[in-house]
Amino acid sequence: MDFDLSERSERWRKDLLAFFEKAVLPRHRAWLDHVRAHSDTPPFIAELQQQARAAGLWNLGLPVLADDEPGTRLSNLDYAPLAEIMGRLFWAPEVFNCQAPDVPNMIALQACATAEQKKRWLAPLLNAETRSAFGMTEPDVASSDATNIATRMVRDGDHYIINGRKWFITGAAHPRCSFLIVMGVTDAGAERTSRHSCIIVPMDTPGVRRVRRLRWMGCEDHTAPIGELVFDNVRVPAENLLGAEGEGFKVAQIRLGPARIHHCMRSIGLCELLIELMMARAAERSAFGRTVIQYDTVQRWIAEARVELEQARLLAWRCAWRLDQAGHHGAWRDVSLIKVAVPAMLQKIADRAMQVFGAMGGSDDTPIHQALAWGRLLRIGDGPDEVHLRQIFRMEPMPEWSIANSPYLAAHPA
Repeated sequence: MDFDLSERSERWRKDLLAFFEKAVLPRHRAWLDHVRAHSDTPPFIAELQQQARAAGLWNLGLPVLADDEPGTRLSNLDYAPLAEIMGRLFWAPEVFNCQAPDVPNMIALQACATAEQKKRWLAPLLNAETRSAFGMTEPDVASSDATNIATRMVRDGDHYIINGRKWFITGAAHPRCSFLIVMGVTDAGAERTSRHSCIIVPMDTPGVRRVRRLRWMGCEDHTAPIGELVFDNVRVPAENLLGAEGEGFKVAQIRLGPARIHHCMRSIGLCELLIELMMARAAERSAFGRTVIQYDTVQRWIAEARVELEQARLLAWRCAWRLDQAGHHGAWRDVSLIKVAVPAMLQKIADRAMQVFGAMGGSDDTPIHQALAWGRLLRIGDGPDEVHLRQIFRMEPMPEWSIANSPYLAAHPA
């Protein structure tokens, strides 16, 4: 396996980095000032999106696009280093229409939607004319086992009637979120993985009520605000069903693979920034007669962060390569591996960075506490560590020999 970037990927990486440094990064302080005082998207985001699209830096995370759909058609492996660049700022992916949860939703719509559904729901997402969400997690059940999802979707003639409660829905509290894909039970008597279906629900449908905007560990997601929703006798046309009835898990899995790997790719870029911040802070601060960077402990923290980061990057790139070669069914083990490894790495590196920065690391002046919270959230979201570790264990082959007859061990006397 060759980990060298393709010429195409390297060209896009250079173009994206140049645009990021020239157009995006200089607006970061203005973005911070805006979100401190307002809950909406800064107005200059639309301007940056127009510039990015004009530069061809648009829909970078969608490997498969129709001829009339805008985007670069980069492979997952080619996209990985670009996602790292965007990951340096929490809001940067939105500039390039590469933000969650919209990209995974686009992938689900590409794979499962009808032509009419694509025209109505996918096209506006591809053109950044709207925002979306995916309603899966529920407060009253252990959603780590997705078969527990209890929201009911009952067929009534040409409609489905939805009743239930969803929370921690990324993007559901965004003022421009016009629809969400809801997963619920359509046949409680079917097999465990055939009970659920996914359906597209416009946010303005009667009975859809936003209970509240949620924060995580005190941090706000300004790009895709988290929401809690109640569905009270929500009547949706049956033609909004995404895929066939009973295929809710298929739809969810199609979007979850890319969602998980994109989160990990961006987290690696965030960790690169954290290492840079540690280096600069430690070099500029003195304690007990020496700069902080001269202490063995700090040098070790930074060196260990580099080791962990390079390991995580190799895992992520291999996962992207497998996803390109074998599709999401052939890359599940690798997706689980990075889903466990990368958030743990992000937490460790963010914690070290906070220690180097001291009190400043826990303030809104740096992205460190958000990075720490984000790493902790990733250990729960899109499947908690325990679920992925269970999956990894199940795919671990049993040796053909027993302890008694292992050729690697000394023979026991008769």
